[in-house]
Amino acid sequence: MVDGLGLNVAPGLLDLQVYGAAGQLFSVEPSLEALQTLTEHAFEQGTTGVLATMPTNSLDMMRAALKVGREFQRQRPGLLGIHLEGPYINPVKKGAHQQEFIHAPSVAEIDALLEVAGGVLKMMTLAPEVATPAVVARLREAGVVLSAGHSNATYSQAAEGFRGGFAAATHLFNAMSALQGREPGLVGAVYDDPAAQASIIADGVHCSFAAVRISKKMLAERLFLITDAVTESQQGAYRFRRQDNHFVDEQGTLAGSALTLPQAVRNCVEHVGLPLAEALRMASLYPARVLGLDDQLGYLETGYTADFWLFDEQLAPVATARAGELVWHSKSH
Repeated sequence: MVDGLGLNVAPGLLDLQVYGAAGQLFSVEPSLEALQTLTEHAFEQGTTGVLATMPTNSLDMMRAALKVGREFQRQRPGLLGIHLEGPYINPVKKGAHQQEFIHAPSVAEIDALLEVAGGVLKMMTLAPEVATPAVVARLREAGVVLSAGHSNATYSQAAEGFRGGFAAATHLFNAMSALQGREPGLVGAVYDDPAAQASIIADGVHCSFAAVRISKKMLAERLFLITDAVTESQQGAYRFRRQDNHFVDEQGTLAGSALTLPQAVRNCVEHVGLPLAEALRMASLYPARVLGLDDQLGYLETGYTADFWLFDEQLAPVATARAGELVWHSKSH
C-alpha cells in the first residue's frame, strides 16, 4: 500500500521529444550515461517514459543513437524508444538544425537505419514534401510513427502526407509552414485532418498560450504536450545556452525549451485555462495513443502498467512509480 494522503495521483507522464537534462545532451553524446541522466531526471518529474531524441546529425550519430538506445532498453527502464528528428527535413525550415547534415531520404538508407534500430526507432520527424511514398511505406511497415515537421509543405502536400501515412506533426507552429488565408500550410492541414495528432511546447515562448488554446479547440484530444527540452552544451554539432526559460544556439536561434512536463501541464491550467485532468491527459494518455500504447499506459486501471506519480497542489512531483515500484522524491517521506 502507498500512503499518498493529501497528494494527487495521475498516470505517469510520457515525453515523446526530449534531448537531454542536467548537462547531458543525448544529441551531442549518444551514450548510456546520457540516457541514464535523461531518464532519471524525467522520473524525478513524474515522467515514466521518454523518447530520447536525436536531431538532424551525421548518419554515424544517428546509428549511434539507435544502437545505444537498444542497449539501454535491454538494461534499464524508462526509455520508450528513439525519436529521430531529421535528417530528412526541409532546409528552409531547419530552425536550429545543422544544414550540413540535411539530405533527402532513400529506401536503402532507411533500411540501414532500421537494421541498426532493431525496433527501438519509434518516431521520425521528416518533411512530407521530401518523403517519397516508398520511404513512408517502409517506415510504416517497420512500425515507426511518422511526424511532419521542419517542413515548408503546402496544404496539399501536408494533407496528402497525412492521408498517406503521417500520423502527427512535430512541435506545432515551430519550423513549419503557417496557416494563412490563401495557403493554409502544414498547420492548416493538421487542423483539417480528422486523425492528425500534434505535439506542442507549452512554454509561452515557442508559441503563445493563446495559440495553445486555439489549437486545443481545433484538435481536442489530438493535441499532446512535449518538453522539447535540451540542456547547456558547448561541444559537438549542437551548442546551446540558456536564455531565461528557453535555450538558443550559437547564432541566437530559438532551440529547445527548459520545460518539464509538470510545468507544461501547469501552464495549460494557469495560462491556457484547461481543466487539470485534461492537461494531465495531454501529457500521458494522448502521447500513449500516438505510440499505440494506450492499452498499457495512460490510465490508472486494472490491467494497465502501474506507472503513476504523486504531486502536490502546485504540481510539484513528490513520488513516481514505474511498474509499481515507488520512489519518493521528497525527504519528508
